[in-house]
Amino acid sequence: MAAGGGGRNVPVCSAEHGPRAAQQDGMRRDGGGDPYWSRRFREGALVFGAGATNQGPSWDTWGSAAPLCRPGKVIQHLDLRIGHFSQRRPESRVWTVMLLLGTCLLYCARVTVPICAVALSTHFDWDKKQSGIVLSSFFWGYCLTQIIGGHISDQIGGEKVLLLSASAWGFLTVLTPLLTHLTSAHLAFMTSSRFLMGLLQGVYFPSLASLLSQKVRESERAFTYSTVGTGSQFGTLVIGGAGSLLLDWYGWESVFYFSGLLTLLWVYCTCKYLLSEKELIIPIDYLMRGLAMSKQTKVPWKQLFKKPPIWAVIIAQLSTASTFFTLLSWLPTFFKETFPESKGWVFNVVPWLVAIPTSLFSGFLSDHLINQGYKTITIRKFMQVIGSGVSSIFALCLGQTSSFCKAIVFASASVGLQTFNHSGISVNVQDLAPSCAGLLFGVGNTGGALLGVICVYLAGYLIETTGSWISVFNLVAAVNSIGLCAFLMFGEAQRVDTDSAYMDL
Repeated sequence: MAAGGGGRNVPVCSAEHGPRAAQQDGMRRDGGGDPYWSRRFREGALVFGAGATNQGPSWDTWGSAAPLCRPGKVIQHLDLRIGHFSQRRPESRVWTVMLLLGTCLLYCARVTVPICAVALSTHFDWDKKQSGIVLSSFFWGYCLTQIIGGHISDQIGGEKVLLLSASAWGFLTVLTPLLTHLTSAHLAFMTSSRFLMGLLQGVYFPSLASLLSQKVRESERAFTYSTVGTGSQFGTLVIGGAGSLLLDWYGWESVFYFSGLLTLLWVYCTCKYLLSEKELIIPIDYLMRGLAMSKQTKVPWKQLFKKPPIWAVIIAQLSTASTFFTLLSWLPTFFKETFPESKGWVFNVVPWLVAIPTSLFSGFLSDHLINQGYKTITIRKFMQVIGSGVSSIFALCLGQTSSFCKAIVFASASVGLQTFNHSGISVNVQDLAPSCAGLLFGVGNTGGALLGVICVYLAGYLIETTGSWISVFNLVAAVNSIGLCAFLMFGEAQRVDTDSAYMDL
């Protein structure tokens, strides 16, 4: 196994340990930070999750097996925080594909209203201000459930939270056209529906971060996260293509039905083929214990938020999320105004097509370098330099060019290289605090969404006052630089959290 922060690998029960020294909960004695190991003494028996049976030393994460100690040695620290679907590599690949599809459908449901915005405005006689209220209401709901969603996922399991939220937003998407025609307050209902959609989808990425921090070994984490993350580009392309055709052929309602029914089908297949009946049961009292778990765990929140690496990754995540929202919101307008004769499908599709292979490549490269022996934090910072630094250079070039072809190249390079963040700060949260990765990811994502709203508004203000797009791309570069500098100066990859499940006896 690869050790976080460059720690050396030592079997848990090897003789060289000698007497067990006092140590912080959850920290490996060799200085590493393997996120998926947690150890609890339980009468000398191996325990794999609640109520599980002893699987022996060959039981493993989403990777190859590794014995816990040499034959004849007594195992004293155990309870691997690994879930049901981490036992075999073929099954892990199925889960990776299913999570990719889930992310794809997340964006399909998210972009239904933007795709149908003109049709909805015409049908219900909305002006630009009213349409803006409906579109922006999603992000206010999206900000509110990031932290609580990540916290609950850390306690009861990210896969359960993902499936619950997907079921809810799937039903909501299907029911939206039906209920809209039954009410006369169309604007109020659609605004409330988008706000609720934001609430439901706000838990997804924190839950995903929590899930992967517990299920995926460090040396495979970047590629897994990058693969799953490409679902956002796939989803944007799928709903942009299929949604546009459905909108022209059958009306705006068909776009909602298409997205919602596919989401419900994904939930059904995941529950039927990848989870057992027992694993699908979530007692209400267990869920409530998850909400109040912060009082019972031994995670020292005050001390945790005093750690510079924690704030470094949060600031970097704030920066990258806000600049992503800024480019996502203003790039189409930039191309429309700067190159009015250009084809919309070119600049709306090409950058996101480029982002898919670059995201996969960044994850593969990151994991390959770590497996070659490079320190984890070195690779995380290298990826972030590309994701925030090099991508900002291309964004600056975008504001200087007058050629449409060069603008497409620069935009594609900037958007594509931003996906290297998946192998940088996005997985660094899991390196630092796997016991509460979902909650910390939620903190960063909440701030990123709020800062994104501010940056999007500020970009529009700069365009109005300066009359130049250069100021917008300067803003993107400046915000990215702040986050990158913070991460390069204070970023680490060794664990800094403690968890009541990581008890050292």
